[in-house]
Amino acid sequence: MKQAFREGLDIHAMTASEMFGVPIKGMPGEVRRRAKAINFGIIYGISAFGLANQLGIAREEASAYIKKYFERFPGIRAYMDETRDFCRTHGYVKTLFGRKCHYPDIRASNASVRSFNERAAINARLQGTAADIIRRAMIRMEDALAEKKLSARMLLQVHDELIFEVHDDEVAGTLPVVQHVMQDAPFPAVLLSVPLHVDARAADNWDEAH
Repeated sequence: MKQAFREGLDIHAMTASEMFGVPIKGMPGEVRRRAKAINFGIIYGISAFGLANQLGIAREEASAYIKKYFERFPGIRAYMDETRDFCRTHGYVKTLFGRKCHYPDIRASNASVRSFNERAAINARLQGTAADIIRRAMIRMEDALAEKKLSARMLLQVHDELIFEVHDDEVAGTLPVVQHVMQDAPFPAVLLSVPLHVDARAADNWDEAH
């Protein structure tokens, strides 16, 4: 999976190819959609019942998908087990930058509460690290734009996206600055084992930029 990121492959298409034996080239959209649901669902602790509902398939088929996924990508199962064990022992998990996210109820006697905190702890290491990265980019952005004498204004953060207001004649100069700051945001605190890819686009509104 890391190799796929390094080679710039479509991670969901790659997963679909591995899971269902379908070539990446000319892959039907429905097959990729299933793989995407599996990629996100499993790491967030989705059950066979939940995956079946999401994909509109039988529970037995969803269960088989999950089993095959962990057989093909055992490192993900190891990551999830390691995260749960650490959090049960310490009551928190850490992002790649060392920020602690506390989940003391992971040891709750209530199975539903305990299960929710297990899923949240696994998710926190991922989403928490992503949040750290975008915050580091935001902190550095103003100085980076000022250094290039650009007047762009950062208006809004939406998850892993930053939205700017830019004069038309400064768009070409602003896009690479924004892209560079966001891609280098983890450094020097964290050296990622996969490249951090950032798309930067300009349009009249946020919807068109997608």
